[in-house]
Amino acid sequence: ESTVRACVRWGVHADAVSYGSLLASAAAALCFWQSGNRPWLLIPAVGCCYRRLWINMLDGMVAIASGTCSPRGELLNDLPDRISDVAIFVGVAHSGLCHPLGGYWVSIFALLVAYVGTFGQAVGAQRQFGGVMSKPWRMVALHVGSWLTLGLLWSNHAIEWAGLTILDWTHLAIIAGCVQTLWLRLARILQGLERERVSRPGGS
Repeated sequence: ESTVRACVRWGVHADAVSYGSLLASAAAALCFWQSGNRPWLLIPAVGCCYRRLWINMLDGMVAIASGTCSPRGELLNDLPDRISDVAIFVGVAHSGLCHPLGGYWVSIFALLVAYVGTFGQAVGAQRQFGGVMSKPWRMVALHVGSWLTLGLLWSNHAIEWAGLTILDWTHLAIIAGCVQTLWLRLARILQGLERERVSRPGGS
Protein backbone atom coordinates (compact mmCIF):
# COMPACT_ATOMS: atom_id res chain seq x y z
CA GLU A 1 0.00 0.00 0.00
CA SER A 2 2.84 2.40 0.75
CA THR A 3 4.23 1.85 -2.76
CA VAL A 4 0.82 2.56 -4.28
CA ARG A 5 0.45 5.75 -2.25
CA ALA A 6 3.95 6.83 -3.24
CA CYS A 7 3.19 6.29 -6.94
CA VAL A 8 -0.01 8.32 -6.69
CA ARG A 9 1.68 11.08 -4.69
CA TRP A 10 4.57 11.38 -7.15
CA GLY A 11 2.27 11.23 -10.17
CA VAL A 12 3.63 7.94 -11.52
CA HIS A 13 1.10 6.79 -14.11
CA ALA A 14 -0.09 3.18 -14.06
CA ASP A 15 1.05 2.80 -17.69
CA ALA A 16 4.61 3.64 -16.68
CA VAL A 17 4.40 0.96 -13.99
CA SER A 18 3.21 -1.53 -16.63
CA TYR A 19 6.25 -0.77 -18.77
CA GLY A 20 8.42 -1.43 -15.73
CA SER A 21 7.47 -5.10 -15.92
CA LEU A 22 9.21 -5.23 -19.29
CA LEU A 23 12.46 -4.12 -17.67
CA ALA A 24 12.16 -6.80 -14.98
CA SER A 25 11.39 -9.44 -17.61
CA ALA A 26 14.28 -8.32 -19.82
CA ALA A 27 16.61 -8.62 -16.83
CA ALA A 28 15.24 -12.11 -16.09
CA ALA A 29 15.67 -13.15 -19.73
CA LEU A 30 19.26 -11.88 -19.77
CA CYS A 31 20.11 -13.73 -16.56
CA PHE A 32 18.56 -16.97 -17.83
CA TRP A 33 20.37 -16.61 -21.16
CA GLN A 34 23.75 -16.37 -19.45
CA SER A 35 23.04 -18.90 -16.70
CA GLY A 36 24.52 -21.80 -18.64
CA ASN A 37 27.96 -20.26 -18.19
CA ARG A 38 27.22 -18.62 -14.85
CA PRO A 39 24.69 -20.80 -12.98
CA TRP A 40 24.49 -18.36 -10.04
CA LEU A 41 22.54 -16.06 -12.38
CA LEU A 42 19.55 -18.37 -11.88
CA ILE A 43 19.10 -16.68 -8.49
CA PRO A 44 18.56 -13.10 -9.78
CA ALA A 45 16.69 -14.52 -12.80
CA VAL A 46 14.02 -15.97 -10.52
CA GLY A 47 14.02 -12.78 -8.43
CA CYS A 48 13.34 -10.70 -11.55
CA CYS A 49 10.45 -13.03 -12.47
CA TYR A 50 8.81 -12.34 -9.12
CA ARG A 51 9.53 -8.63 -9.47
CA ARG A 52 7.69 -8.79 -12.78
CA LEU A 53 4.67 -10.35 -11.05
CA TRP A 54 4.77 -7.70 -8.33
CA ILE A 55 4.84 -4.89 -10.90
CA ASN A 56 1.94 -6.53 -12.79
CA MET A 57 -0.09 -6.37 -9.59
CA LEU A 58 1.08 -2.86 -8.73
CA ASP A 59 -0.01 -1.21 -11.98
CA GLY A 60 -3.65 -2.17 -11.46
CA MET A 61 -3.60 -0.96 -7.87
CA VAL A 62 -2.08 2.36 -8.94
CA ALA A 63 -4.72 2.76 -11.67
CA ILE A 64 -7.53 2.19 -9.16
CA ALA A 65 -6.01 4.42 -6.50
CA SER A 66 -5.39 7.27 -8.97
CA GLY A 67 -8.72 6.89 -10.75
CA THR A 68 -7.07 6.35 -14.13
CA CYS A 69 -8.62 2.98 -15.04
CA SER A 70 -9.48 2.83 -18.73
CA PRO A 71 -9.73 0.35 -21.64
CA ARG A 72 -6.44 1.78 -22.89
CA GLY A 73 -4.84 1.01 -19.55
CA GLU A 74 -6.17 -2.55 -19.70
CA LEU A 75 -4.55 -2.98 -23.11
CA LEU A 76 -1.24 -1.57 -21.88
CA ASN A 77 -1.43 -3.87 -18.87
CA ASP A 78 -1.92 -7.02 -20.97
CA LEU A 79 0.51 -6.37 -23.83
CA PRO A 80 3.67 -6.10 -21.67
CA ASP A 81 2.58 -9.31 -19.95
CA ARG A 82 2.61 -11.22 -23.21
CA ILE A 83 5.99 -9.80 -24.21
CA SER A 84 7.31 -10.68 -20.77
CA ASP A 85 6.20 -14.31 -21.01
CA VAL A 86 7.94 -14.75 -24.35
CA ALA A 87 11.13 -12.92 -23.31
CA ILE A 88 11.59 -14.94 -20.13
CA PHE A 89 11.09 -18.37 -21.67
CA VAL A 90 13.15 -17.55 -24.77
CA GLY A 91 15.93 -16.57 -22.38
CA VAL A 92 15.57 -19.96 -20.70
CA ALA A 93 15.51 -21.68 -24.11
CA HIS A 94 18.95 -20.32 -24.95
CA SER A 95 20.51 -20.90 -21.53
CA GLY A 96 22.19 -24.13 -22.59
CA LEU A 97 20.49 -25.86 -19.64
CA CYS A 98 17.62 -27.30 -21.68
CA HIS A 99 16.50 -28.05 -25.21
CA PRO A 100 15.69 -24.71 -26.90
CA LEU A 101 12.39 -25.96 -28.34
CA GLY A 102 10.99 -26.47 -24.84
CA GLY A 103 11.26 -22.78 -24.03
CA TYR A 104 9.62 -21.80 -27.29
CA TRP A 105 6.75 -24.24 -26.82
CA VAL A 106 6.14 -22.88 -23.32
CA SER A 107 6.05 -19.35 -24.81
CA ILE A 108 3.42 -20.47 -27.32
CA PHE A 109 1.27 -22.14 -24.69
CA ALA A 110 1.59 -19.15 -22.35
CA LEU A 111 0.25 -16.91 -25.13
CA LEU A 112 -2.59 -19.36 -25.82
CA VAL A 113 -3.57 -19.44 -22.14
CA ALA A 114 -3.68 -15.64 -22.02
CA TYR A 115 -5.55 -15.44 -25.33
CA VAL A 116 -8.26 -17.84 -24.24
CA GLY A 117 -8.65 -15.93 -20.98
CA THR A 118 -9.31 -12.66 -22.82
CA PHE A 119 -11.30 -14.45 -25.55
CA GLY A 120 -14.06 -15.08 -23.02
CA GLN A 121 -14.38 -11.35 -22.43
CA ALA A 122 -14.32 -10.66 -26.18
CA VAL A 123 -17.29 -12.96 -26.92
CA GLY A 124 -19.36 -11.52 -24.11
CA ALA A 125 -18.59 -14.02 -21.38
CA GLN A 126 -16.54 -13.38 -18.27
CA ARG A 127 -12.77 -13.15 -18.52
CA GLN A 128 -11.20 -16.34 -17.23
CA PHE A 129 -8.24 -16.59 -14.87
CA GLY A 130 -8.62 -20.18 -13.63
CA GLY A 131 -6.49 -23.23 -14.22
CA VAL A 132 -3.38 -24.74 -12.68
CA MET A 133 -0.92 -22.88 -14.92
CA SER A 134 -1.88 -19.23 -14.86
CA LYS A 135 0.91 -16.64 -15.03
CA PRO A 136 1.98 -16.77 -11.34
CA TRP A 137 2.16 -20.57 -11.33
CA ARG A 138 4.25 -20.60 -14.51
CA MET A 139 6.76 -18.44 -12.66
CA VAL A 140 6.62 -20.69 -9.59
CA ALA A 141 7.25 -23.79 -11.74
CA LEU A 142 10.17 -22.06 -13.43
CA HIS A 143 11.49 -21.03 -10.02
CA VAL A 144 11.45 -24.63 -8.76
CA GLY A 145 13.09 -25.99 -11.91
CA SER A 146 15.75 -23.28 -11.93
CA TRP A 147 16.79 -23.67 -8.32
CA LEU A 148 16.75 -27.47 -8.51
CA THR A 149 19.10 -27.13 -11.48
CA LEU A 150 21.31 -24.74 -9.55
CA GLY A 151 21.41 -27.00 -6.49
CA LEU A 152 22.42 -30.01 -8.59
CA LEU A 153 25.10 -28.07 -10.43
CA TRP A 154 26.58 -26.71 -7.21
CA SER A 155 26.63 -30.19 -5.67
CA ASN A 156 28.28 -31.62 -8.80
CA HIS A 157 25.32 -33.84 -9.67
CA ALA A 158 23.89 -34.43 -13.13
CA ILE A 159 20.97 -32.21 -14.10
CA GLU A 160 19.60 -34.83 -16.53
CA TRP A 161 17.18 -37.67 -15.93
CA ALA A 162 15.88 -40.03 -18.62
CA GLY A 163 17.63 -37.95 -21.26
CA LEU A 164 16.02 -34.66 -20.25
CA THR A 165 17.34 -31.88 -18.04
CA ILE A 166 15.48 -30.52 -15.03
CA LEU A 167 14.41 -27.50 -17.06
CA ASP A 168 13.20 -29.77 -19.88
CA TRP A 169 10.97 -31.55 -17.37
CA THR A 170 9.90 -28.15 -16.03
CA HIS A 171 8.84 -27.09 -19.51
CA LEU A 172 6.87 -30.30 -19.99
CA ALA A 173 5.12 -29.77 -16.65
CA ILE A 174 4.23 -26.18 -17.58
CA ILE A 175 2.91 -27.27 -20.99
CA ALA A 176 0.78 -30.00 -19.38
CA GLY A 177 -0.56 -27.47 -16.90
CA CYS A 178 -1.30 -25.06 -19.74
CA VAL A 179 -3.32 -27.74 -21.54
CA GLN A 180 -5.44 -28.21 -18.40
CA THR A 181 -5.80 -24.45 -18.04
CA LEU A 182 -6.87 -24.04 -21.66
CA TRP A 183 -9.45 -26.81 -21.33
CA LEU A 184 -10.86 -25.37 -18.10
CA ARG A 185 -11.08 -21.81 -19.40
CA LEU A 186 -12.70 -22.86 -22.66
CA ALA A 187 -15.20 -25.03 -20.78
CA ARG A 188 -16.12 -22.14 -18.47
CA ILE A 189 -16.50 -19.75 -21.40
CA LEU A 190 -18.81 -22.17 -23.21
CA GLN A 191 -20.83 -22.71 -20.02
CA GLY A 192 -21.17 -18.96 -19.57
CA LEU A 193 -22.33 -18.48 -23.14
CA GLU A 194 -24.84 -21.29 -22.75
CA ARG A 195 -26.23 -19.77 -19.54
CA GLU A 196 -26.56 -16.44 -21.31
CA ARG A 197 -28.36 -18.07 -24.24
CA VAL A 198 -30.81 -19.87 -21.97
CA SER A 199 -31.48 -16.75 -19.89
CA ARG A 200 -32.48 -14.70 -22.95
CA PRO A 201 -36.18 -14.62 -23.81
CA GLY A 202 -36.87 -17.53 -26.10
CA GLY A 203 -33.32 -18.80 -25.58
CA SER A 204 -34.40 -22.22 -24.36
